[in-house]
Formats: sequence, structure tokens, C-alpha cells
Amino acid sequence: MLTLDLTNAPRWHDLAPGVRVQLRPLTTALMVATRSDPAVEAVPDEASDEERAVAFAKALARRAVLTWEGIGDADGKPIDPSPEAIDALLDIWPIFEAFQLTYVSKGLLLEQEKNASALSPSGPSAGATDIATPAKRRAKTARRG
Repeated sequence: MLTLDLTNAPRWHDLAPGVRVQLRPLTTALMVATRSDPAVEAVPDEASDEERAVAFAKALARRAVLTWEGIGDADGKPIDPSPEAIDALLDIWPIFEAFQLTYVSKGLLLEQEKNASALSPSGPSAGATDIATPAKRRAKTARRG
């Protein structure tokens, strides 16, 4: 069953021991805005899937992060989120992975669920197409002896 959270309230996500971020809900509007982010659109066509994932995650985080705890500058003084600081945070591999697992993947799970089954080759969904080339002539059958 799909559970709707009608409050649409920001939530805290633990990304590492002592590091947590408060994020906006992962909504359609947030995902659509991220897809059209200039940094995402600037990713070259020949970029790898990994490069695309990093660009998308950073753009999403810049939109989603409201505040955080446990993050400081080089002198250990707490800092507020900024686009540069968010990008630097996601450059840390375990933080990037935690962000993907605790925030992004939960939204994408619904996307995967709706795409779980291929369309039926016949009937109202008629979505499958033939990919094999037709035989030129009839196959010969083996003689029974």
C-alpha cells in the first residue's frame, strides 16, 4: 500500500555519525526542477552514468537541504548550508552514498515499482514489439526413420 504523507514536512536524515541534514520532501516539483537544473543540463552527452548521478545528486541536494548539524569548516566551526558547502559535502563518498540511500532511492523506488512489468504483447496495452527478423523460408523438419 502506498502511504501518503499529507503534511509535506521536512525530515531529518542521518548521513554519518554526528552528521544529519534536514531535507525538503522529495516531491515531483523538486525532481522536475532538478532535472532542468543548469548543472544537470550541462553534463555532456558522453558523460558516464556515475558523472550524471553525481551532478543530479548535487543539484537535488542544493534544492533539498534546509539546514544541517555536525558540519563545519576547516577550523571546525559550524557552517550553514551553501551551494558550495553542499557540493563539498556530497564529494565525500560515504555521505554521497547515504544521501542516495536515505533520500533519493526512496523516491525512486516508487518509480521502479510502476515500471516493474512490461506491457502485454497483445490486448489493451499492446506494448511489445517484434525484434527478430522473419524467416525467409520454412524450416525443414527432420525425417523420421
